[in-house]
Amino acid sequence: MIVQRTAGEPDNHSDIRETVRRLCEAFPGEYWRGKDAEGTYPAEFVAALTEAGLLTALIPEDYGGSGLPLSAGCAILEEIHRSGGNGGACHAQMYTMGTVLRHGSDEQKDSYLPGIASGDLRLQAFGVTEPTSGTDTTALRTTAVRDGDRYIVNGQKVWTSRAEHSDLLLLLARTTPLDNVERKTQGLSVFLVDMREVLGNGLTIRPLPAMLNHATTELFFDDMAIPASSLIGEEGQGFRYILSGMNAERILIASECIGDARFFIDRATAYANDRVVFGRPIGQNQGIQFPIAQAFAHMEAAALMVAEACRRYEAGEQPGTQANMAKMLAADASWEAAETCMQTHGGFGFAREYDIERKWRESRLYRTAPISTNLILSFLAEHELGLPRSY
Repeated sequence: MIVQRTAGEPDNHSDIRETVRRLCEAFPGEYWRGKDAEGTYPAEFVAALTEAGLLTALIPEDYGGSGLPLSAGCAILEEIHRSGGNGGACHAQMYTMGTVLRHGSDEQKDSYLPGIASGDLRLQAFGVTEPTSGTDTTALRTTAVRDGDRYIVNGQKVWTSRAEHSDLLLLLARTTPLDNVERKTQGLSVFLVDMREVLGNGLTIRPLPAMLNHATTELFFDDMAIPASSLIGEEGQGFRYILSGMNAERILIASECIGDARFFIDRATAYANDRVVFGRPIGQNQGIQFPIAQAFAHMEAAALMVAEACRRYEAGEQPGTQANMAKMLAADASWEAAETCMQTHGGFGFAREYDIERKWRESRLYRTAPISTNLILSFLAEHELGLPRSY
């Protein structure tokens, strides 16, 4: 087992990390394999995190939370993934907090945050992506039209994970037609929707089976009426609000990727030391040890980028460049470690009892979502290098 180390700061939230590791011991590989095989939600794990106060890390103390910085959330999610679990069942409750806390009204915060902190309410669903727009968020077609003291919502969302296990939905919709705005980023608004009030009454949720057990769904809005008080901040400014939350999302998910990379490197190292073939441990062969060492080096470099992005976010910046680079580099490092671990284990890597194939499938997601590597590269080329816009 590699000595425990975090990016740049060996003692970064060490007490929280130890708490998470102890909690995760009660949810070993058998637990996650069972949930994966059944396609069921890890409700017991989420309940344990809630009871331990770990899901309230980013909620201010005034609302019943721990009032911790984003780096604490990163530490929690990294350790969940390093322990062989998956934070996808609950990580949205952390990265949606930025939008609510920075732009929500006092009434919204008073109404919902204490319930989220206590576990009585769940804010786990984030409705942005649509079938036709994909990562082109400004081209979304879901509309919210003001009608007196309410909005009428019509449209569709896809890849909205955990909607069946959430009470609240953070929803991005167009409130001004695209033809009526000067810039396509204008006219989008964010809403905090209480799904308990509209499920079956304008809102339909359908499971969307996928390669991963992420409780993914698609949402259909058919004249769904929500109170005007559901609007977060100013109408038409939603794209800017969402970007703030997306920076947090990328940093937190990058931390999950670092945790996955550490899981794979730990497993590969242990197996390479123990597995004996031709009278010697396979880790003695450079063809085995060099890929593990290289994956370790790339993971450490990516972890430093994650730490820098997190530092800037906590300093009040909008570190879009750093957050995107952190997510891309961490996802790449995780996938490299996953491939290396599979190769190190050989045929046993495909055996479910080792948990390698399950984590291998899970780690592949992050090179595609929540934003693809290609879009990040396009962003960096245009905004950092001054190259022509490619999309």
